[in-house]
Amino acid sequence: MRFVIQRVQHASVTVEEERIGNIGHGFLVLIGVSQTDTREIADKMIKKLIGLRIFQDESGKTNLDLKSVNGSLLLVSQFTLYADCKKGNRPSFINAGDPVLAEELYEYIIEKCRKEVAVVEHGSFGADMKVELLNDGPFTVILDSDNL
Repeated sequence: MRFVIQRVQHASVTVEEERIGNIGHGFLVLIGVSQTDTREIADKMIKKLIGLRIFQDESGKTNLDLKSVNGSLLLVSQFTLYADCKKGNRPSFINAGDPVLAEELYEYIIEKCRKEVAVVEHGSFGADMKVELLNDGPFTVILDSDNL
């Protein structure tokens, strides 16, 4: 499982010209699911995500987590995080999770995050989405379950 976490001042996701998710200060999280991912892996990733201390404290040090700053989450599925570009110029997505598994885990992540964070918005699985954000920093972190 892969999470690309961007600290944002605000972010939104639009499908067919309708804004379906919108947050202020917090994290935009792009979520990629592989064939071997499970709920247990998702739980570890969520724990790490919620606990990341990448917001500035009163001294200007990145020492505060999402809850400490009353931050929000915008969760967006993105199977292209498992693109394999080793051969040629056209990416292969063979390592991306089966859509049924990926959607089930994506929905699971949304529900688990809602138990931890007051405001959790999300995209639409499998849809053509337009994502807008104002990256704060910029500050972007990549979490890969293979490295936890």
